[in-house]
Amino acid sequence: MATIKVGMADLNICKAPDMITTLGLGSCIGIAIYDPVTKIGGLAHIMLPDSKQMRNNSNIAKFADTGIEELVRRMVRAGANKGRMVSKIAGGAKMFEVKGVSGIGNVGERNAVASRAKLKQLGIPLIAEDTGLNYGRTVELYPETGDFYIKAVGKTKKII
Repeated sequence: MATIKVGMADLNICKAPDMITTLGLGSCIGIAIYDPVTKIGGLAHIMLPDSKQMRNNSNIAKFADTGIEELVRRMVRAGANKGRMVSKIAGGAKMFEVKGVSGIGNVGERNAVASRAKLKQLGIPLIAEDTGLNYGRTVELYPETGDFYIKAVGKTKKII
C-alpha cells in the first residue's frame, strides 16, 4: 500500500489499496471524493473559496471552485463514475480571532460554504463533514472503504 501525499493548494487521486493524505488543514479544506465501486479516491487541499476573486489564480488546486472540478475530472479520467461519487470534507477552522470586519477574517467558514456549494452544483453528495472550530486537522482517505480519518492534536482520531 502506497501513501499519496497532497500538499497545500494541491490535489491528487489514488486507487485502493493505496491511501491519500494531507497535513495541516487549518482554514483550508480537505475535500475527499471517492467512487465506492472502482475504489478510486481523490483529495484536494484548497486554500481559498473562489478563483474569480483573485488575479493570480493560475494554481487551480488552490481554490474550491476550480480544485473540485479538476479533482472530479482526474478521477473520471482514471475510471471513476461521476454518478457514483460521494464526498466528505474536513478543515475550515477559524484559526485566528479577527476583530472588526466580520466574515472577512473567517476564511475557513467561507471555504466550507464554497466547497459544499461546488459539490452540490456538480451533483456529488456530501455524506459527512468535520469542519469549523479552532484547530487544525490532518486527514487520510482510504478508497477501499471510503473511510476518512481525521487527526488533530489533543483530540481522539475520528473516522467519518
